[in-house]
Amino acid sequence: MTPLHARDIETRLAIIGSGLAGCAAALFAAERGIACAVTGQTGAVAYTTGYLDLLGREDGTARGIDDPWAALEGLRATQPRHPLARVPADDVRRSLEHFTRFLTEQGLAYTAPGTRNLAALSPVGTAKRTLCVPRTMVAGAEAMALGQPCVIVDFEGLKGFSGREFVANLGPRWPGLSTRRIAFPGLPPGELHAEVMARALEVPAHREALAVALREAAGTARVVGLPAILGMHRPDAVHQALQALTGLTLFEIPTMPPAVPGIRLRELLEQALPQRGVTMVAQHKVQQLGFDAAGATLTLADAFGPIHVRAQAVLLASGRFLSGGLEARPEGVVEPLLGLPVTQPPCRADWYRERYTDAAGHPVHRAGLEVDDRMRPLGPSGRPFDERLFAAGSILAHHDWIRTRSGAAIAIATAWAAVGSMATLLH
Repeated sequence: MTPLHARDIETRLAIIGSGLAGCAAALFAAERGIACAVTGQTGAVAYTTGYLDLLGREDGTARGIDDPWAALEGLRATQPRHPLARVPADDVRRSLEHFTRFLTEQGLAYTAPGTRNLAALSPVGTAKRTLCVPRTMVAGAEAMALGQPCVIVDFEGLKGFSGREFVANLGPRWPGLSTRRIAFPGLPPGELHAEVMARALEVPAHREALAVALREAAGTARVVGLPAILGMHRPDAVHQALQALTGLTLFEIPTMPPAVPGIRLRELLEQALPQRGVTMVAQHKVQQLGFDAAGATLTLADAFGPIHVRAQAVLLASGRFLSGGLEARPEGVVEPLLGLPVTQPPCRADWYRERYTDAAGHPVHRAGLEVDDRMRPLGPSGRPFDERLFAAGSILAHHDWIRTRSGAAIAIATAWAAVGSMATLLH
């Protein structure tokens, strides 16, 4: 494989998009021995809570889902074109198992995908149903389920997390909940940022000083919740060390994005994937993509000039509007790189419903690319645009991942399916 610093890169698979779908696809390709390069600007991973959802809420309602696997089977019957309905349930489970195992091996331990959703805590003191959570957050769901006395600690100067707000919203459901605000040791007074605090706690002296403050703030409670600040790299080690110093059961709560759990996930993927042989062409937007008899050519550019990536197959995992995979224009929603047809409402007047909070969601949030059973995007003729082009993640049509709490599974499971189809082509 051509080194990263070269201006021309040869690889077997080029992945457009460095979000969750693109990085998961790179991992799955590397596990199959397929050399790949990940291109594109930084994805939206840093804006996530770190939770990995399968299906957390019923489509069209506000009702939560306890058994996501049963809901997945129901989805196949009612919405057969939904991306998750296109992936066999066993493959959905395998993809999530592989991905969480990889994260755990890298020092960011996750719960394995079980049979039921967990009640994970949000930054504002609500509970959301999700399938897999970082191990540093598990004790919070357990303490809430048992109604254990718990103190939520926040910090002077920290934005994006309020212990008072958290307790006010969750207190009726968790009577033993209270809050304390303390100063974070070792940093100057003033505005604090969770990322800075997390990196500070990788230093033993800062952990020891914080342990003293936490023991005092806990009072008689044996369980303490903290905003997610327990280290940026290998947070499990920081978590265990701080629990040993305090003698308390500690758990993390995500803060408002961009939050430490998402930044951890992004930095881990950026550092660990190259160790698996993946070439990362970071912070470069693909400007042009073309196919010829020999393969595909991706054209990127930076201050030093053009960069070319030659590949035998391409995976389009460029996301939706936030990541630039889709663009909203006066004439409608377009896919800007290849001009692929986008399934969308017939006119702009149909994009949104009258009520912003309508339980049915807004039709424009289901816009995206049509694919065949091998995850190949369809062209204007209704046939695959090119047999060497595949797609995965939120760019696919027929889903509202935000409303149904299904974004991570859509990204990871469709990446698994696309790489499987791609491996058949390449081999």
